[in-house]
Amino acid sequence: MKNILKNFLAVAMTAVLFVFSANFAAAQDDEDNAGTPGNSSWWTYDSDIQPGACSVNDYIPLLKGRNVCVLSNQTGMINEKTHVVDTLVSLGINVVCLMSPEHGFRGQADAGEQVGNSVDSKTGIPIRSLYGKSNLTTAQLMDGFDVVVFDLQDVGTRFYTYYVTMINMMANCAKYNKEFIILDRPNPLGFYVDGPVLDMKYKSGVGGLPIPIVHGMTLGELANMANEKGWLNGGVHCSLAVVKCKNYTHAKHYKLPVKPSPNLPNMRAVYLYPSLCYFEATDVSLGRGTDFPFQVYGSPEMKGYSFSFTPRSVPGAKNPPLLDKECFGVDLRLRPYTQEVNKRGIDLTYLIDAYNACGKGDAFFSTWFEKLMGQHYVREMIEEGKSADEIKQRWSAEDEQFIRDRKPYLLYPEK
Repeated sequence: MKNILKNFLAVAMTAVLFVFSANFAAAQDDEDNAGTPGNSSWWTYDSDIQPGACSVNDYIPLLKGRNVCVLSNQTGMINEKTHVVDTLVSLGINVVCLMSPEHGFRGQADAGEQVGNSVDSKTGIPIRSLYGKSNLTTAQLMDGFDVVVFDLQDVGTRFYTYYVTMINMMANCAKYNKEFIILDRPNPLGFYVDGPVLDMKYKSGVGGLPIPIVHGMTLGELANMANEKGWLNGGVHCSLAVVKCKNYTHAKHYKLPVKPSPNLPNMRAVYLYPSLCYFEATDVSLGRGTDFPFQVYGSPEMKGYSFSFTPRSVPGAKNPPLLDKECFGVDLRLRPYTQEVNKRGIDLTYLIDAYNACGKGDAFFSTWFEKLMGQHYVREMIEEGKSADEIKQRWSAEDEQFIRDRKPYLLYPEK
């Protein structure tokens, strides 16, 4: 009877999968699908994709009788109301601790904000923060459990920090003889590869592996590649298992059901993120402190633009760049159409436009720029007056080689 109940629960959770996708900026459909069906502006999503967390019967047997640590956040949902942690606890799995990445376990902290250890209010399970203030040594952090269950929704860029959290924990698991199980999730940018491959002399918290900015892989695939190619710290190899997504291919379009972090509030922001994040290394705002982060850019210095916005202190952006200053610039909320945004991939015309408008020369960039971009030549080419297409041509051969190199580690069809 007990097994029947468990099987029924698993089926029921799968049956209601993604009823909640409308909660992730429902109005976004109007922006994604502006235009006429069949035209190049029309953008659709595939609704049959199931993340690995939904395949409960595939991973519960791996966890029975073991002390389990779950590394997750607000994106680790199985259905509209049920987090993977709640599911594990309800099925009798001994979850002894939780770990949280940047933005915290509930995903409410600012980018880069220090997050301390705490206790989950719903389950009473202790949370060990991996991004911020902690008095725990690595040995203490890794104590008391046998296996890590990893369930985070990534957005598919090299400077989004969740994969860095993943590979660091994989290295710790290898060192302390723990198993690492990934409940894989689709990559919302999994349909293309773009950007320079990271020169490892610029390795940082926003760039941990020699991969392009948009790598087109799920975290399960990236973990396989890092593990097999000896990219983990010290060249170690961890005991790794990946619970795959169902019905996913790299040609499909996946709409995130939950915003992955405070300043990526909708799919429009996710799609523009690979083109706008470089403004973090300049004095230009990309909309933090507004209702539309990563969908605009501007600065008080960019006179002559008809559009303007003013960053304010808001949850998820308590002290945004250019706080309370009117910024003039460009509104990308409706145009270009989503189809065109994703066809272009990384579009440096926005960065070049702001660079020319500000008229500051090399002072436009901070040293953080190379850490985000991963190579030295992009700044140099912008300052030389090269076009976005000319700069993209510089890294195209690197991307072609990466696509060949990653092939043995892919878990899903490319088409």
